[in-house]
Amino acid sequence: MDKSRLQEWKDKRAHRKRSLNHDDLFSGIRSGDLIALSGAITLLESSKPEDQEIAKHLITSCLPFSGNAIRVGITGVPGVGKSTFIESFGQYILAQNKKLAVLAIDPSSEKSGGSILGDKTRMQNLSQAANTFIRPSPAGKSLGGVARKTRESIILCEAAGFDYVLIETVGVGQSETAVQSMVDFFLLLMLAGAGDELQGIKRGIMEMADAIVITKADGENKLNAQKASVQYRNALHLFPANASGWQPQVLTSSALENQNLDKIYQVIASFENQTKINDYFKTKRQDQDRYWLHETITDFLVSNFYNNQKIKSHLTKLEQDIKQGKTTSFAAADVLLDIYFSKK
Repeated sequence: MDKSRLQEWKDKRAHRKRSLNHDDLFSGIRSGDLIALSGAITLLESSKPEDQEIAKHLITSCLPFSGNAIRVGITGVPGVGKSTFIESFGQYILAQNKKLAVLAIDPSSEKSGGSILGDKTRMQNLSQAANTFIRPSPAGKSLGGVARKTRESIILCEAAGFDYVLIETVGVGQSETAVQSMVDFFLLLMLAGAGDELQGIKRGIMEMADAIVITKADGENKLNAQKASVQYRNALHLFPANASGWQPQVLTSSALENQNLDKIYQVIASFENQTKINDYFKTKRQDQDRYWLHETITDFLVSNFYNNQKIKSHLTKLEQDIKQGKTTSFAAADVLLDIYFSKK
């Protein structure tokens, strides 16, 4: 790299660092500047104490301007076509003169590199559309940490004026529970024509769903999708009534043919209207706020515990002692906790 290009790179880096301050980022977010929004989420991802301080200040400043978007969680079995669905459904939302943000929760991204970049490639039209913001979840070892940062990103997106925030689960396992704890409406995508339609999906995830959409309902698979929708409707009737008073809906859809996207949009709007009338919408968000209070404390304490130098110096030896039968896991835990809470 020649001296002129090196200096240009240094100047850009210095400018970027100067621009990552609270006042400029807050002003940019409130004016809908996507570069400022990206910069703010970058601070959320950072582990540097100085960046975390700015991020906390930003969240506090943006909080009064958040809460006006509809938060929709989207999950589904592998191969269900989440990216294709979000591409098509997202464009339908934009056609209603709404602003759309798409965030992903991917606790596996540290190992796999994440799939959101691939999603961006597959969502070519959506990612290039105006009034759209697509962002991966921060990679991390802890699902709680990733989910907390995603939830904070929702606040920033809402303060930037987005009307809809779609939260996609990329990872597997408990990520669906994390998403359900931060959204208003939970959308479960399912496939048809794969044998037993109720296999491969946990009952608990189905119980979370406010709507189930059978995807790829086109061509020769259209009839299978219709049959699957009947099976899911019958299965949902066996579940206990929801506290929201809402009866979960089952629809079929083809993202390739843009089939029933309008009906899915209307179902979400109906859910919002009904739950706002019966006050469940507000109550659920309050419960979520309380849940994330405890989750944030837990995540901080666990992170602080394992990053403690005294703990690090004893943990490996105690793990070996457990393997060799010299102590039990419970006794070792007591030793570590005594060390952690010791003021010496």
